[in-house]
Amino acid sequence: MDDTFHNNALKHNMHTIAFYNLENLFDIKNDHQTNDNDFLPISTKKWTHKRYQNKLRKLGFAISNIGLKETDKHPAIIGLAEVENDAVLKDLIASKHLSECHYSFVHYDSLDERGIDVALLYDTSCFKVTYSKTFSVQLTNEEGLPDYTRDILLVTGLLEEEEIHVIVNHWSSRREGANETEAKRLAAANKVIEIINDLKSENENSKIIIIGDFNDDPINESIQHLVKNQDLFNPMLSLFSYSRGSTSHDFKWNLFDQMLFTKNFFETRPNTFSYVEANIFDDDFLKLFNGKYKGKPFRTYIGKKYQGGYSDHFPVYATLQKNY
Repeated sequence: MDDTFHNNALKHNMHTIAFYNLENLFDIKNDHQTNDNDFLPISTKKWTHKRYQNKLRKLGFAISNIGLKETDKHPAIIGLAEVENDAVLKDLIASKHLSECHYSFVHYDSLDERGIDVALLYDTSCFKVTYSKTFSVQLTNEEGLPDYTRDILLVTGLLEEEEIHVIVNHWSSRREGANETEAKRLAAANKVIEIINDLKSENENSKIIIIGDFNDDPINESIQHLVKNQDLFNPMLSLFSYSRGSTSHDFKWNLFDQMLFTKNFFETRPNTFSYVEANIFDDDFLKLFNGKYKGKPFRTYIGKKYQGGYSDHFPVYATLQKNY
């Protein structure tokens, strides 16, 4: 058999699952329900229509290229963080590089203080959503009042007829310090454990992918707790290093963006999908190409200073292959 034909046939059986923190994808309209005052044409950030369109085009280009080398096509499923509302998702999937991709999305508004949510994009030609639900993480602040963070999104669907559950996360940030905020991320981990247990009580062989910006690295307590409790596989553990990550702070790499899998993704039953590999999508076009931050993510803003880039995070992704 011709090698090229063989490789293309193999790629035809493959799909990419990805996750991408979009760094504040806000529209330019003032929404009194959310804290979007930084992202208006009249704000100090001067978030204009032109800048918004530039960001949509760039994000669309990035998304359309995730996993392209491995599968010859755009991702089947992409979890997203930091989206303001349905409107920005509609604009994103209608943008230049995604308009032909048959994408639809699942999104719910959460009570997050910054007005940003998680969402799931999916290619309707290969993934059919059958169920979705959001789950709140119950947190309190120092005064004992409710402290709102992003909801956790569960989407169940059929990837070419096989049922797969995807849990999309954006856990509490480290803004007040990693140790001071660790309990919030542990609370989120426990909520995910609860969701997984519910899924397994209905079908003990549920195939589940947990994706997100966890604001913790693979070696941190919250992730370790989740992995051990549910016997999950975390491919990001072997990708985590001093020289590479998905986001950078104070010249230090972090791998906050991760994808975890139930172990049944390593079974090879006919007509099911198996895990192949995972990676950080950090192609050169997503990086700063000079200066002291060379090689770091090419962001939209640094503070209030407009950079015109993609995001302060690189996407992460995994490839799945169908067994015959």
